[in-house]
Amino acid sequence: MTGLPALMVAPNGARLTKADHPALPMTLPEIIATTRDCHDAGADGLHLHLRDREGGHLLDAGAYREAVEELTTQLPAIAVQITTEAVGKYEPPHQRQVALNSGASMVSASVRELCRDPEDVTRAFYEDCAARGIAIQHILYDREDGELLARTLPDGLLTAPDLQLLFVLGRYAADQNSDPHDLDDFLDWMGAAGLSPDWAVCAFGQNETASLVYAASKGAKCRVGFENARVHADGRVAKDNAERVKAVRDAISAKMN
Repeated sequence: MTGLPALMVAPNGARLTKADHPALPMTLPEIIATTRDCHDAGADGLHLHLRDREGGHLLDAGAYREAVEELTTQLPAIAVQITTEAVGKYEPPHQRQVALNSGASMVSASVRELCRDPEDVTRAFYEDCAARGIAIQHILYDREDGELLARTLPDGLLTAPDLQLLFVLGRYAADQNSDPHDLDDFLDWMGAAGLSPDWAVCAFGQNETASLVYAASKGAKCRVGFENARVHADGRVAKDNAERVKAVRDAISAKMN
């Protein structure tokens, strides 16, 4: 399995447009240019969202295959992870089909979205991905998602050291702003479950930097970018994704050193 990158950039997400920030990349050439700048700023991975011709969220295996091939050709040092986010538009069978047929070796998937189908169907999907060498990063929004994942995953996949998790902080906060200690309940859950996975954190809002610095101090890998926050810790609007990557990289480095 491909391990998680240390600092992944999520430059656009599924819902945002240039009305939210003029530097938000929407077309594949814009995503490639942004990813190159973010790599120069310290990112070693890309969380990839594609858009249709109208700028809407797109889950399409063929489009992903072409995008991943182009990104891999132009930026071979960057690990590429595709999303299967539903955004109220796609159902679990389509999400599973995209994950299995896009050619991507890294896929993010929300357990609460996939388990809209019966848990045994989702369990079979996870087993199929493992058999094909597709690394699923399981998106968890709260401890209940973790407990759902523990019920759904086969024991061998749950306790494997290459289990990949993403803890999302602040997505459902009243002001959609994270707090660093939102992570603590996830840490308690991992300890209680006896898990030692490959795990990362993303965080919404102005506290993205502080939350990621705290997460890194606890051993997390990090995901940063306009999908989650477009402002620095002091409230200034970032010029672009690369500026956010550099700010988080520098803040983590200062904390660790």
